[in-house]
Amino acid sequence: MKFSFSFFLFFTISVVFSQEKDIVILPAPMIAVDSLYREDQFYFGLTYNSLFDKAPGVSQNKFSSGVVMGFLRDMPINKSRTVAIATGFGFSYNKSSQNLYLTKTNQDIEYSVIPSGQDYNKNKLDQLYFDVPIEFRWRTSTPESHKFWRIYPGFKFSYVLWDRYTYVDSESNFRIANNKDLNAFQMGAYLACGYNTWNFYAYYGLTPFFKSDAKIENTNVGLNTLNLGLMFYIL
Repeated sequence: MKFSFSFFLFFTISVVFSQEKDIVILPAPMIAVDSLYREDQFYFGLTYNSLFDKAPGVSQNKFSSGVVMGFLRDMPINKSRTVAIATGFGFSYNKSSQNLYLTKTNQDIEYSVIPSGQDYNKNKLDQLYFDVPIEFRWRTSTPESHKFWRIYPGFKFSYVLWDRYTYVDSESNFRIANNKDLNAFQMGAYLACGYNTWNFYAYYGLTPFFKSDAKIENTNVGLNTLNLGLMFYIL
């Protein structure tokens, strides 16, 4: 009986040790790192739009908003790829609600200011642009992480694809589209900066909305825009 138990114990210990010898430790899986990565090539932003350089009496009312989106080709210029330039194309939409009143007579458009106290439901200008931005990029990115700080200043060249003025009150409702007094080509400077998902965005239009031909009692209508909001980047 003692012999049988001793034999069993010896056999069990031998099997355990033989299994330990057969254990193979596999190396950790290799993680591919893209040393030639590019960042922030698709963008989307939401803005609140303010008007500056207005003719006397012109003021904003209600909420004026904007949307920007597009594609930028990221082109790093240093070995660590933390400095780059980028250019591409995109679209932007701006809505400005104000008291600038437009009336069309024959082929000409006349401009005036809605008197204070006059009730109306809607008085706004909508514009859709095709944009060509170009920007300088500095960031703290690495190939392993998509969370980093960024500072992106740039310029944007825009062309008006579509525009429409809308006025609505209790007695009238009309629209004016394709206003020839608008500057078709516009330019502005912008800055996007932030960390990871959340980025502050500011754009200032260097070109006024209206040409010098658009006047209110011999004063240029003008209207430059300052857009403030949030910018989001993908890929």
